[in-house]
Amino acid sequence: MPDSRMRSLPLAPSRGDQAPVRELVVVSGKGGTGKTSLLASFAALARDAVLADCDVDAADLHLVLGPRVEERHVFSSGHDAVIRERDCTGCGDCVELCRFDAIAWADGAPSPVVDPIACEGCGVCVHLCPARAIDFESRRCGEWFISETRWGPMVHARLGIAAENSGKLVTTVRNEARRVAAASDRDLILVDGPPGIGCPVIASITGASAVLAVAEPSVSGEHDVDRVLQLADHFKVPTAVCVNRWDLNPEVADRIEHRARERGGIIAGRVRYDPSVTVAQVRGISVLELGGGAANDIRGVFETVVASCSALHGAGTRPEGA
Repeated sequence: MPDSRMRSLPLAPSRGDQAPVRELVVVSGKGGTGKTSLLASFAALARDAVLADCDVDAADLHLVLGPRVEERHVFSSGHDAVIRERDCTGCGDCVELCRFDAIAWADGAPSPVVDPIACEGCGVCVHLCPARAIDFESRRCGEWFISETRWGPMVHARLGIAAENSGKLVTTVRNEARRVAAASDRDLILVDGPPGIGCPVIASITGASAVLAVAEPSVSGEHDVDRVLQLADHFKVPTAVCVNRWDLNPEVADRIEHRARERGGIIAGRVRYDPSVTVAQVRGISVLELGGGAANDIRGVFETVVASCSALHGAGTRPEGA
């Protein structure tokens, strides 16, 4: 379990203070860098933050934090065309009009059939069907949840198989995390962001207080973190960099930090390779709860990032007990 040193970093203001909510988003240029392990440990360090898993395409923070679901909501986005067989005249106009080849004749069917995977929800067939025999139903794309964990409330989601609009679902998760933070008087949101630099990442970092980019010491990792830094700079979000498993390739770790400084990034620290990280994953607990060398490194990274976030956004910190 976390030791007493964790309480030396005051994060939340006393009741009645009007401190702004700080939102730290942990991202990476690729999957497998260890960002979820770091975020779970950050949750153990913060103890009273709101947690958000915005890696909705492959959410896995719940595997470590074991959330107890308290609210479950349907996520709908876009529409699917559905042909009403009883009203269809079989003219075939919809088959000809569909630019995505999502509507076709099926063997023995009295009317065309819509492939929901291929359908882009453009609505052309709906508007141009002479018999008005096509419905335009809301597309169920997944679910989002509000849960309780041993380290605080957590907002997370699950995107459906082959579903789209992950960026919109990410925005839903972030908005709900902010609502939970305001309702529970918490001033820190910890976000487990998706990998890469695409739409879900943009939806995760836009308007955030700070970003922590987790890199691995490899040539591809060096390139990936550079792309994350460019993206964060474009959206004017302060960014810190942490090299995970740095001792596997110290030379590349040095290059990553040098490049980060050139781009104005903050060096949050390094985390060594430690087999205890895998042991913690197998047990379903955070690295901080297990302890070890990596746990000490993560503690230092967390303190650096939160201090930098506070300084950049004027939140400040106060002595414990103030």
